[in-house]
Amino acid sequence: MTDKIILPEHVGIIMDGNGRWAKKRGLPRNAGHKKGAEVFEKTSRHCRDLGIKYLTVYAFSTENWKRPKEEVDGVMNLMRSYLKSMKKAANEHIAVRFIGDKTPFDDDLKALMDEAENADVGEVITTVQIALNYGGRDEIVHAVKDIAKDIKEGKLSLDDITEDSISERLYSETPEADLIIRPSGEERLSNFLLWESAYSEFVFMDVLWPDFTNEDFDKAIEEYSRRNRRFGGI
Repeated sequence: MTDKIILPEHVGIIMDGNGRWAKKRGLPRNAGHKKGAEVFEKTSRHCRDLGIKYLTVYAFSTENWKRPKEEVDGVMNLMRSYLKSMKKAANEHIAVRFIGDKTPFDDDLKALMDEAENADVGEVITTVQIALNYGGRDEIVHAVKDIAKDIKEGKLSLDDITEDSISERLYSETPEADLIIRPSGEERLSNFLLWESAYSEFVFMDVLWPDFTNEDFDKAIEEYSRRNRRFGGI
């Protein structure tokens, strides 16, 4: 990368384009997801090597259940394989967390997720959040329900409802996203980190996720470094 690089503390990535990548090659959609999973692992390690503290990736949205069962099952099996492989990759200094509603997942997958979250990875350099059965609106509804419950139980009053009190109840426990990257040529958030992206910088890239490289990531960081973040000021 070039000089005067400003590293974001928290990067979000919408991993988009797996299906289109597979279709262009005459392959089943799950082949695109498999290749995309490999790129995710490589990108996670690249973030660690750069010293980025938080990476949040959009792996499976609340809307993705509408896809064909074969594709959904394929994504879940890829997640199982990834979590099992983590046991062989101890002390990589990458902590893994999951955000979203875990309720619908099979018990074995939930157990693997819990095991991954509690794994000893050594000194943590990068925390990777995998958004699974996640939606930005669902996350805000979850927070509002928690607040309503606390008000009903007398733990909070209406005056206690603030931006901070909502932020504290989100799935994510990270700082707000500094940079959100979306490959694939699409230019929308698709219900990803709606609350946490209020002042994010966005970089849209015309490359399908399975073709995304460390060099593409570095270009996004360089573009971020050129931005003047004013947070509503002058």
